[in-house]
Amino acid sequence: MIHRLPRTVRGVPSAVATLIATMALSMASPALAAEAGHGAPHLDGLQLGVLWVIPFAGVLLSIALFPLFAPNVWHHHFGKIAALWALAFIVPFAIRFGWELALYELLHTALLEYIPFVVLLTALFTVAGGVRLAGSLVGTPLANTVGLALGAALASFMGTTGASMLLIRPLLRANENRKDKVHTVVFFIFLVSNVGGSLTPLGDPPLFIGFLKGVSFFWPTVHLFAPMLLVTVALLAIYFVLDTVLHTRDPGKHALVEGVHEKEPIRVEGTVNFLLLGGVVLAVLVGAWQSGVSFSVYHVPVKLESILSMALLIGITFLSLRLTDDKSRKLNGFSWGPMAEVAKLFAAIFLTIIPALAILRAGEAGALGAIIASVNPNGVPSPAMYFWATGALSSFLDNAPTYLIFFNTAGGDPAVLMNELSLTLGAISAGAVFMGANTYIGNAPNFMVKAIAEERGVKMPSFFGYMAWSCGILVPLFVIVTFMFYV
Repeated sequence: MIHRLPRTVRGVPSAVATLIATMALSMASPALAAEAGHGAPHLDGLQLGVLWVIPFAGVLLSIALFPLFAPNVWHHHFGKIAALWALAFIVPFAIRFGWELALYELLHTALLEYIPFVVLLTALFTVAGGVRLAGSLVGTPLANTVGLALGAALASFMGTTGASMLLIRPLLRANENRKDKVHTVVFFIFLVSNVGGSLTPLGDPPLFIGFLKGVSFFWPTVHLFAPMLLVTVALLAIYFVLDTVLHTRDPGKHALVEGVHEKEPIRVEGTVNFLLLGGVVLAVLVGAWQSGVSFSVYHVPVKLESILSMALLIGITFLSLRLTDDKSRKLNGFSWGPMAEVAKLFAAIFLTIIPALAILRAGEAGALGAIIASVNPNGVPSPAMYFWATGALSSFLDNAPTYLIFFNTAGGDPAVLMNELSLTLGAISAGAVFMGANTYIGNAPNFMVKAIAEERGVKMPSFFGYMAWSCGILVPLFVIVTFMFYV
């Protein structure tokens, strides 16, 4: 029972408990497995107009505007506001299309997308939050740049979320005496939470989707290495110059360099969590296993491998809480606040995004058909258009289904896409991964990093303020990438 667990375990977000109940329900009804995929309600994107996207736009505008104009209201009631937008979609949807389809879409999103997303994020958040770099950390321009480069390198092997959760707290600690910290967090999101994860399927969800669809494991390593290297080196150079300028103006720089306080040797606490991080990677790979067995909840097939993967992740989460010293977590600034914020807001995002993705899946005949048609002018795939269309939508929608939509728009045959249309697949992949950095919601770790930084006292830019950074720095780099690789 949850109420009998240790205090630290009781702090796990309720989504994990929900998953356990869902798994029990799924496994208790194997007789329904034969019905999976048969007789299930079907949402036809051709029946949806652009007005159905209003609740999703409302969620985005709420995230953007409430913290600016009503910060206290947002701080205390963001979960309620997100829930209202979710209801603004699901209630009219149920009235218009019937409760059966509404229930199916709700369960499909919860069981196959949202709950696995929250469980993985919770595991990475918990495990990485148990690793603490103790001692005197100094945030000089060189040290910060090296840290960002290391994070970008790690992201392709432990995922953008894993690398972000592991390194953001040490980076914040190293710069806690710096006057200017916002730019460091922004570039951290650019590099570690997004661009760095472009070399393997473990790096970012869109590439993992491609791997499941038949794209070779090391195909992104070969075909995205050059554009990734260009963007990474450019961002590190820009950051180093900017941080050097700000550091010279920082009144606390002498304290940082000379050490007003007694210096302590750097040591790592919670090293068991490094093994658990490896366990997280293995659990994700278990989810890619094709068992051929599934259990159904109201026509929604939950695969055995997905259940096992999530069970492993839940176990790893509890192990991390048990094996990591509470005092070390406290000194690391660990709390459940950022995880709760992401879980609540992304619940509304995952739900209200349903009609937008359905409209896009309808192709050129759908309400957003102009976007789909633009990538194949005169019937010929345009890598440049695929790069920008995939990237623009990935900036606001979930980048994994966006990748899948354009993967299928380009033909959906991995053998053809990896060879004759390799430039097109590269453009789709780069657009989905790189441009997730354009907004706070473009990729899950973006918002998580923002929440952790704000909890540590960093006054992060607003939604549109962050976009000013991304449009001013990233978009020009993406234009260069377009002309160098996809034209």
